[in-house]
Amino acid sequence: MPSRRYRWLSVLGVILLGLGFSLGSAHAQSKEVVVFAAASLKNALDAAAAGFAKDTGRPTPKISYAASNTLAKQIEAGAPADVFLSADLDWMDYLASKDLIRPDTRINLVGNRLVLIAPKDAMVSLTIGSGFNLAAALGSGKLAMANVDAVPAGKYGKAALERFGVWEAVKSQVAQADNVRGALLLVSRGEAPLGIVYQTDATADPNVKIVGVFPEDSHPPIIYPMAVTKDSIHADAVAFVTYLRSGASKPAFEKQGFTVLNKPASGS
Repeated sequence: MPSRRYRWLSVLGVILLGLGFSLGSAHAQSKEVVVFAAASLKNALDAAAAGFAKDTGRPTPKISYAASNTLAKQIEAGAPADVFLSADLDWMDYLASKDLIRPDTRINLVGNRLVLIAPKDAMVSLTIGSGFNLAAALGSGKLAMANVDAVPAGKYGKAALERFGVWEAVKSQVAQADNVRGALLLVSRGEAPLGIVYQTDATADPNVKIVGVFPEDSHPPIIYPMAVTKDSIHADAVAFVTYLRSGASKPAFEKQGFTVLNKPASGS
């Protein structure tokens, strides 16, 4: 039985042929390993990918960034990704349950922190804790968050607000974005007075500032697992994963504020 990847490519081939292109020539021109990665990894992973190309002489990986849930569903549908990096364990577990990753390549790569942000010139002072008055700080404005039902950053944020007993007071004011970078942009543009994002996102945008850090025990641990997909046949897939696990890539992640874990995942 043909693999999911080749079924997906067959469908793509029909589309391309209808547009006057050859699947064979299009595929031949794509020499890079294809990586699907959580949006919050962009700055660090772009730097690591450039380092991989420089240090190994291999093509720079082609990286697609989006919410982890979106990427996982695309892989399930047959999109030809070689490597997946998720912003939480749940979506990697989801693909593992479908037998869509190689368990021997899975590893918990980095960790992150969850923070409350505001525009850089905002006069906001909050101490995050039980019953903290987030609603008063918002006023009539919106709280920017990634989708609270599916996107890892949104799920972490909702869990933390529930933990402190303030979710019910602010849930009607939540402006949900497709991914965490979308939530960051709402605050960066001044369209929302407050937002919940990862610490690494906040430090990457000079137009926002951190006004509170959520205690690590207020939400599930923020862990980014990585694995090669089951259908990948690209020779550089394992090489790139190995590079990301090495000390050579560590500065790229630490510069953005990630905590390098580099630990085998449970059961892998």
